[in-house]
Amino acid sequence: MTLHLAPLEGADDEARFGSLAVLTQRVRDLVDAVVLTDVAEEELAEAGAELAALTERLSARRRATPLPHEFLPDGRHRHLGNAVTGGCNPHALPLVIDRPADGGSRAEITFRPTHEGPPGSVHGGVTAMIMDHLLGDAAAAAGNGGVTGTLTLRYLRPVPYGTPVVAAAKVARTEGRKAWVEGTISAPADGRVLVEATGLFITPTRWTVGDAG
Repeated sequence: MTLHLAPLEGADDEARFGSLAVLTQRVRDLVDAVVLTDVAEEELAEAGAELAALTERLSARRRATPLPHEFLPDGRHRHLGNAVTGGCNPHALPLVIDRPADGGSRAEITFRPTHEGPPGSVHGGVTAMIMDHLLGDAAAAAGNGGVTGTLTLRYLRPVPYGTPVVAAAKVARTEGRKAWVEGTISAPADGRVLVEATGLFITPTRWTVGDAG
């Protein structure tokens, strides 16, 4: 397996991606507004026309490859286009992960209305995606970075959107290239566990870093 990483090209590139991140957050805000809007039909039509013009404007020049990855000084790598953590991907929360001194990975999350599944709560597939990424980060933090082998979730209580929750994960045990990781999503007010997750992550026998393309 080959992991393609390419560093950002310089200060100008960094500034451009910073502007893209701001635009991306505006798009997230727009998506939330669309989900909750109750404006008149005429307003919807006018907004749709404006968005069509913006789409054409942004499509005038397209990247030949996805947004770049880069290594960070702490050993992690940044992927601006990642579906979970990408600062330049409107689909992402984005998830911001901390690595506590006592090990594992942790994130404070506030899901948005666009993540709704059952009325008033987050879609189970969205929480699964978040836990897959967080468990994988915990494996990497313990020196067992790899790909998901299995992922199992138990949905104990509805996960709300618009209210902060806490996700946490730690490696339970390792065996060679395999790492078993456990995690939860819980309500910070009373510590009630909303979702439990377990995953098996496998370090590929060959994980090569090369140029993107």
